[in-house]
Amino acid sequence: MDHLCAISSVRSARSIGKPTRDRTIGAWNRSRPHGARRPPVRSRPSSAPARPQPRYLPPPTGRGSYSELRPLADLSAQRLGTAELVGAAKWGTGEPVDDPVREQQVLDAAARQAREVRADAVATVKIFRDQIEANKQVQRALHSRWDANPAHAPEEIPDLSAVRDKINRLNLALVRAIAASAAPRVAPSCRATLTAAAVHVRREWRLDRVHTTTLVLALRSVCAGAP
Repeated sequence: MDHLCAISSVRSARSIGKPTRDRTIGAWNRSRPHGARRPPVRSRPSSAPARPQPRYLPPPTGRGSYSELRPLADLSAQRLGTAELVGAAKWGTGEPVDDPVREQQVLDAAARQAREVRADAVATVKIFRDQIEANKQVQRALHSRWDANPAHAPEEIPDLSAVRDKINRLNLALVRAIAASAAPRVAPSCRATLTAAAVHVRREWRLDRVHTTTLVLALRSVCAGAP
């Protein structure tokens, strides 16, 4: 983990709780009195233009293990990006961050899909446990910020079922990426190569400190021999 942890020291200029015009959750309500909690409101169309989302661009061919490990870093960042929507949905309805039933469903599905593509189901589940914990850490950071300053809380409450549909699609893509990277994940160069991929993804997605730190957590079991 020494190589991979190096990316967590790189801090973004944007803060996770700082209200900006391009937040994915929606507009922030600045006028609400301190301590007041707005009743949940369902999402409605915004008049602001949608921010273009980074999309995965496959690295050039011929780059060996990097081209096979890069999708794991990119998909992990995309999955972390859903934490803001999940956190907003749970905060608005009072649901806890931890959801053991849903988490077990995700792990069971990952194991089943891994077997279907002839991947290592045990390694896949181990990676997905880290993915789930990383996502929850982002949610907890957001909830702490919103509890401390309700004026920065989301005004609109996302549809959790729609967000989970997106997560399920990312999960399947991640399982396939795990299966496709079996050889480089056991190579001695895995950690160094994965670190390079994670650094590039962090820059491409312009991840803040919290998302950078949790990306390290999400990827910690990708390479064989990881604790």
